[in-house]
Amino acid sequence: MNKKFMLFSFVLFMVLIVSMTFAVMVGSVSVTPLYVWKVILSKIPFIQNSIEQDWSRSQEIIIWQIRAPRVLLAAIVGAGLAIAGAAIQALVRNSIADPYILGISSGAAVGATSVIILGAFSFLGIYALSVSAFLGSLLAIALVFFLSRVGGRVSIFRLLLAGMAVSFILTAISNFILMMSKQEGALKAVMFWMLGSLAGAKWNNIVIPAFVFLVVFGLLWLHYRNLNLLLLGEEAAVTLGVNLQQFRIQLILLVSLLTGVLVAVSGSIGFVGLIIPHIVRLIVGSNYKYVIPISALIGGIFLVWADAFARIIIAPQEMPIGIITAFCGGPFFIWLLRRNNYSFGEGD
Repeated sequence: MNKKFMLFSFVLFMVLIVSMTFAVMVGSVSVTPLYVWKVILSKIPFIQNSIEQDWSRSQEIIIWQIRAPRVLLAAIVGAGLAIAGAAIQALVRNSIADPYILGISSGAAVGATSVIILGAFSFLGIYALSVSAFLGSLLAIALVFFLSRVGGRVSIFRLLLAGMAVSFILTAISNFILMMSKQEGALKAVMFWMLGSLAGAKWNNIVIPAFVFLVVFGLLWLHYRNLNLLLLGEEAAVTLGVNLQQFRIQLILLVSLLTGVLVAVSGSIGFVGLIIPHIVRLIVGSNYKYVIPISALIGGIFLVWADAFARIIIAPQEMPIGIITAFCGGPFFIWLLRRNNYSFGEGD
């Protein structure tokens, strides 16, 4: 299985590279893959002097400053949401859980709405939206974590209920702010953000999401055995040596941090953290040694293509990426419901 896994991972990685190359190529101004890689390689130290610079300044701006950071961010967000979804499904032992189940997206929406409608954090300039959305997500997870603790222990049942309750309250706050606003342009901007967009991607706002993703990915993969044991149930996990409460807290914090950072830079992109782990488990089984890395690769590929379609499907306008993921995720979810002998109960 290890050889097959390595081969499959390599194939998916190459598919991701090809997908990202294609996504950089397409747009209102088309560029060839040769120029895409020439421009990219020309930015790498030690080999940049060996690249013949036969492209125009406008092509370099389009490739390096506009499209490349956006495509890379799409891969990071897709991979991050996919592994967050896989981890949260193991935590709550429920296959219809996704990273937003803890109210993170609702908290981020309050922060984003406050910036766009009320002008909060305006002193932060272009970083106001991301910072406010991240602080909103932190507020949400802090409330959920506080409400779910019973006698110093985290109850999964209370965690889910607290997530729902906090999500409802924060969504009501966002809707109240929207209802009180008379700015048509701002209302449209908020709705666009809530449906997800990578239009604001810049090289300087990719560093933090990339770093957080790599750290969380490494820690989740390192603890794949504990994730596997969570699927067996609480008693089995404790019997086999898992410090259940400590691991749950660590898992909640890791997933919340990753999801909060990703939502802050991309908005609430739905279905990725729900459907990608399902697809991966159908391909490689339930062993998280394989589920985590394959989810990252397939999640990255999926969101790169979704963002490419979002840019070109109604060009020159841009469609929110969440609409594309919903069109893909909805039918897949219906197919899951229609599968024979499929149950969404706890432990599936």
